[in-house]
Amino acid sequence: MLELLYTALLYLIQPLIWIRLWVRGRKAPAYRKRWGERYGFYRRPLKPGGIMLHSVSVGETLAAIPLVRALRHRYPDLPITVTTMTPTGSERVQSAFGNDVQHVYLPYDLPDALKRFLNKIDPKLVLIMETELWPNLIAALHKRHIPLVIANARLSARSAAGYAKLGKFVRTLLRRITLIAAQNEEDGERFVALGAKNNQVTVTGSLKFDISVTPQLAAKAVTLRRQWAPHRPVWIATSTHDGEESIVIAAHQALLHQFPNLLLILVPRHPERFPDAINLVRQAGLSYITRSSGEVPSASTQVVVGDTMGELMLLYGIADLAFVGGSLVERGGHNPLEAAAHAIPVLMGPHTFNFKDICARLDQASGLITITDAATLAKEVSSLLTDADYRNFYGRHAVEVLYQNQGALQRLLQLLEPYLPPKTH
Repeated sequence: MLELLYTALLYLIQPLIWIRLWVRGRKAPAYRKRWGERYGFYRRPLKPGGIMLHSVSVGETLAAIPLVRALRHRYPDLPITVTTMTPTGSERVQSAFGNDVQHVYLPYDLPDALKRFLNKIDPKLVLIMETELWPNLIAALHKRHIPLVIANARLSARSAAGYAKLGKFVRTLLRRITLIAAQNEEDGERFVALGAKNNQVTVTGSLKFDISVTPQLAAKAVTLRRQWAPHRPVWIATSTHDGEESIVIAAHQALLHQFPNLLLILVPRHPERFPDAINLVRQAGLSYITRSSGEVPSASTQVVVGDTMGELMLLYGIADLAFVGGSLVERGGHNPLEAAAHAIPVLMGPHTFNFKDICARLDQASGLITITDAATLAKEVSSLLTDADYRNFYGRHAVEVLYQNQGALQRLLQLLEPYLPPKTH
């Protein structure tokens, strides 16, 4: 009964969704494009019979990159289709993989749209990153006997409490899933408590730890650092949200009194915020350039606004330390491990509930510094820039946490083998 009500409601609210897409398109025009894909209509042919992977957000897409690369290496003859829901996620997929994978938007969870989509790609296996429980998609895959794996699965106590109110509906949903590869024991236990069977749930660890700085990326970062700031200190503030850019800019203004040649790289989380960030920098009276301009910072440049996609790991590589945003406002924070992979100190605000386990591990190992406002941010950045030993201490411990927790990727790949043809590599 709930399934029917859910589907009926989803059809009824489609006009509201169109309005929302159109409104969001004012700042991000890409939201007004490719609407057909959201209903299972595609302008170009898609190769069927491969692996489908869905990642709803940019963060999940980043976590999926090592997995997709490993699957391409092991199963080179199978087409891989990566789906997202947002233009930002779409841009990240395209910048990471180019034409090596097929990319489309996942249709809305409407039976007719999903039927067209699944008829088109007819996957051998579907992977969903983290916890995207779309009832009609799960039902359609179950009906077609297509294995479904929730990879890097996580479930917060708050989300679990919400799902628990749906009782049998959620239990039926979970039991249609082939495998739940949980990030940790707590996540796994919550899935079981909601109705998943014990043999459906396996703890693999978090794929977010399975990132690395390739020699090619490291070399590119060294070259860019020499071009941008061969004799200047550099700090970076990434994935910032509304309300955080002003805090970072205030901290930078304070730091410039002590470090007159200090360079800030400011990277907002969402492309639609790029103009707002630029305006804030301009209003503060700071000299700036944008990354998209292709300009090289001059001696007088105080801020580089990172207004490009797919370059975050590169930009981390030229910084001496990093502040990771979404954590000074109640957004739950973003992934600190991308900065940690470069062995640089990581600073975050107190709101890190999206990465509770990862941040706890970093904090316990002295690999994370928590700040609360512009004053504490400026104070900690100053201490790190002044004392190389202090800076190296936090950077070293951050990257050690990364190395000590790797292995989820290989465990997951082994679990996927029964659902795919024999690997060729």
